[in-house]
Amino acid sequence: MKYDEEILNLLEQNARLSVEDIAAMTKKSPDEVKGIIKQMEDEGIILKYGAVINKEKLNGTDDKVRVQIQIQVSPEREHGFDKIADRIYRYPQVKSVYLMSGGYDFMVVIEGDSLKEVGLFVSEKLATLEGVRSTKTCFVLKTYKENDVIYVEDEKDRREGAMA
Repeated sequence: MKYDEEILNLLEQNARLSVEDIAAMTKKSPDEVKGIIKQMEDEGIILKYGAVINKEKLNGTDDKVRVQIQIQVSPEREHGFDKIADRIYRYPQVKSVYLMSGGYDFMVVIEGDSLKEVGLFVSEKLATLEGVRSTKTCFVLKTYKENDVIYVEDEKDRREGAMA
């Protein structure tokens, strides 16, 4: 199936759009839009719908530690990188796994409740996996933009204007 890029773009921008709204925006019938969305879901093009949450604004209620880990591995014969990626992404702490070009093979994003928890996960789980040659851990200090969403607010100039 050739996917409908226009509908996908609309859903990426706002997954809460109704079928009727999408139909009006794309000049398609609601039944046609519903069928296209269902087919894209069935074929695994649309995997999930969700909200983007600025966790820094939760006022300490979600002080998760977020980490990016660069991992060098030895690919497995006949399976390449896929088998080790499978072992990595099955951990619940792992939020994302990317096969990379350059100086390392995988970039893994994990979250934990504390620095200690993250450190133990890396040293006891990831670094000890068969095939892992090295890891490099970078802690996320602040998110400015992610997945096309800007997390920082424009600061207003709080100085009083000069009157002429």
